Amino acid sequence: MKRTTIALAAAGAILLASCARTGGGKGQVKIRYLNFKPEVASYYQELADEYEKQTGVKVIVETAANNAYESTLTSKMATKEAPTLFQINGPRGYANWADYCADLSQTEIYKHLSDKSLAVTQGGKVYGIPYVVEGYGIIYNKALTDKYFALPSKATPYSSMDEIDNFQKLKAICDDMQKNASALGIEGVFASTSLKSGEDWRWQTHLANLPVYWEFKTNNVDLASDATKEIKFQYGDQFRNIFDLYLNDSTVDRKTVGTKTVTDSMAEFALEKCVMVQNGNWAWGQIADVAGNKVLPENVKYLPIYTGVPGEESQGLCIGTENFYSINSQSSAEEQKAAADFVYWLYSSDFGKNYVTNKLGFIAPFDTFGPAERPTDPLAKEILAWMEKDGITSVSWNFTLFPSQKFKDDFGSALLQYAQGQKTWDAVSSEVVTNWKKESNM
Repeated sequence: MKRTTIALAAAGAILLASCARTGGGKGQVKIRYLNFKPEVASYYQELADEYEKQTGVKVIVETAANNAYESTLTSKMATKEAPTLFQINGPRGYANWADYCADLSQTEIYKHLSDKSLAVTQGGKVYGIPYVVEGYGIIYNKALTDKYFALPSKATPYSSMDEIDNFQKLKAICDDMQKNASALGIEGVFASTSLKSGEDWRWQTHLANLPVYWEFKTNNVDLASDATKEIKFQYGDQFRNIFDLYLNDSTVDRKTVGTKTVTDSMAEFALEKCVMVQNGNWAWGQIADVAGNKVLPENVKYLPIYTGVPGEESQGLCIGTENFYSINSQSSAEEQKAAADFVYWLYSSDFGKNYVTNKLGFIAPFDTFGPAERPTDPLAKEILAWMEKDGITSVSWNFTLFPSQKFKDDFGSALLQYAQGQKTWDAVSSEVVTNWKKESNM
């Protein structure tokens, strides 16, 4: 967009806000935003404060707790403090909130969406606009892997992480690094597997995406059909492969993982108590902000989550989004417009784009961002690098098709029992299949 157009839009927003403050006795325009991401709540508040200074429009930022967004949204929608701006997680989310989702097809932010196929649409109308593309995989510390490859005592033939392109190779180096933990100065290869209730989303959602992705892909399942209401969990053994590796080549005994949090895991990585941790590009702040962090940005790298599926050598990171802005159709027309204006400002103004890229750490899917405005944090840069690798196919986010939060919570509970030796893997697999079908048909 031309600078003059942006300037005029900003000037118009300021004029409208000024009128709202001073004319007709209307008072200050006020909107509410229910934020999904607790880890960036403070940045959204700073953005809201700046936006109010520039336009006079007050944005009230409220944040749901981890794994409590849907329940929080449900309770707030029934009150006078319902959010004007909220989030849905894709087609399933839209189905739940269709009565509250306004058509966004004429908004400025939608016009600048780089790939409009990413939006949540129905009947030619737009009800959800993705505001970030994210990715996750196995984060590793190159300084420590290089230290391993230089060990005269290493028992593997590999000399670089560039050679590691399947589970067999990954397991070989991880098992050997675990044996050489003392020489490497680490407590374990992988950070602790956080299976405390509410802290298990990396496994019951993100890791669980892999077997579901491969099953749907292998069987050519139409993701928009009822065929997704049942799964066989046919790649459950591959899930177990990597899950056992995380548990066994770890900083902690697998029986203690029920007390561990994501914060614990990221601190272990930051303090170089481990070499690897599974997480997404949003985790750089959770590393860099740890007191005493030892990990340099240039040493933070990504590896795909290999599980032992044939042909996984061409597999990339898990790339996608479950983050879509929606505007409450039950809000007044003035509030709806104010919400749309705020989102556009966030992704078009210099101030907003700086926050989006450098503080929120988002990879933004809008053409308002030039080459110099791309993310600079190391994990986001790694996501972009993997997306641009020749011959590599990213793993899509099929976890947006998971039937319910209850399914995920039950899966997490079963994984904890398995890790602690209280449940067999066959029992876990059987529950996954049964609970998926049950929750899909509720």
